[in-house]
Amino acid sequence: MESLGIKAFGALFIFLVSYVLIATEKVNKTIVVIIGASLALFFKLVSFRQAVSAIDFNVIFLLVGMMTCVHVLSKTGFFEWVAISIAKRTKGSPMAIMLLLLLATSLLSAFLDNVTTIVLLVPVTILITEILEISPLPFIMLEAISSNIGGTSTLIGDPPNIIIGSQARLSFNDFLCHLGVVISFILGAFLITVYLLFRKRFQVPENIKKRVTQSAPALAIVDKKRMKRSLIVMGFIFVGFFLHNSLNVEPGIIALFGSMVMLLVCKSKSDESLTSVEWGVIFFFIGMFMIIAALEYNGVIVWVAEQIIKFAGNDLLLLCVLVLWGSAVLSSVLDNIPFVITMVPLVKQFVAHFSSVYPLWSSYEIGLPIWWSLALGACLGGNGTLIGASANIVMAKIAERNHYHVTFRRFLKYGSLFMLQSMLISTFYIWFRYFYLHR
Repeated sequence: MESLGIKAFGALFIFLVSYVLIATEKVNKTIVVIIGASLALFFKLVSFRQAVSAIDFNVIFLLVGMMTCVHVLSKTGFFEWVAISIAKRTKGSPMAIMLLLLLATSLLSAFLDNVTTIVLLVPVTILITEILEISPLPFIMLEAISSNIGGTSTLIGDPPNIIIGSQARLSFNDFLCHLGVVISFILGAFLITVYLLFRKRFQVPENIKKRVTQSAPALAIVDKKRMKRSLIVMGFIFVGFFLHNSLNVEPGIIALFGSMVMLLVCKSKSDESLTSVEWGVIFFFIGMFMIIAALEYNGVIVWVAEQIIKFAGNDLLLLCVLVLWGSAVLSSVLDNIPFVITMVPLVKQFVAHFSSVYPLWSSYEIGLPIWWSLALGACLGGNGTLIGASANIVMAKIAERNHYHVTFRRFLKYGSLFMLQSMLISTFYIWFRYFYLHR
């Protein structure tokens, strides 16, 4: 590492210490990265202008806008209505309830963020299982896994995708067309495996099943007029996402504008809705962008990219496999958000290198398999352990509040299985679509 200067070592030291503290969860991660970013500025490892210019405001606006929209919609009882309606339609069959809840979780996570989906559906799931007098633990653990799978398929489903989409200039439609395909196979394999594992696990007497069949989902809706208005606005927001390339407007602007329109037409209290935004998450992103800027401006990112390229040689497929599996393993034990923010400038270096190796391929064609490998590895790798994804941690905290304890070992039993399954499918998909068909 003799090619790195003193400032590069200083930036790397701040980054590594911050990462260790984030991983141990001894200190609030937002506090950690803001202190780290402040130290980088204080020691002149990056200028204030460089640090601010490194902040991706498209990501920030998209998160704030979608969090605000979800808060307004959640106050109408819409999500509770969805869960109770699913339970009623299955006539109280635990296996059918599990599969439909997992499917609903995956679909909602594709268009909301997976943490929000877990916050909304896990309490309702616990309520349904308590009515049926069965343990909610398998249901809610699998819901966390399902949310991470579904969130991988779209630009807005998982924070790592928001970062990748913004930095790589990939559209909402790009994610649907490229990741939506493989996620549909992964989700199908997941649901089939769940059915095989749990089909004989639950036994519920008929008299208890009637409690669910006699429920009234409509009672869950507390404000029908506001629900309709918010769903209409949400629909226009998604149309905007589909057309944002044609409109030449960033998704973050569409989400932020749509959220303000929703507050207006739904006559929601703006102070309450904006307070509901997870500002700790927003400032976490800001701090991480600044810390990574210090690494980038001092040559650390280029140096790391050079070492990985030396190992992979000129084999693009090997590089994609390394990114896919490396991201999965690291994201299973580390927070995948700072990991992806760290990887983005590395991937840009990989694309620049392989542009000279494959002169007949455009930078876009070379970048696609690498970006998708990063997205699949980071998002699906979060299923590996209880601390691998924010949705998993939130699920465990909600369970704890309801007097159910999700142990690290128990989650690992299911999470590691489905992470391995999804990685194998993803590896085949990357090879088949971007290399075999490209020959």
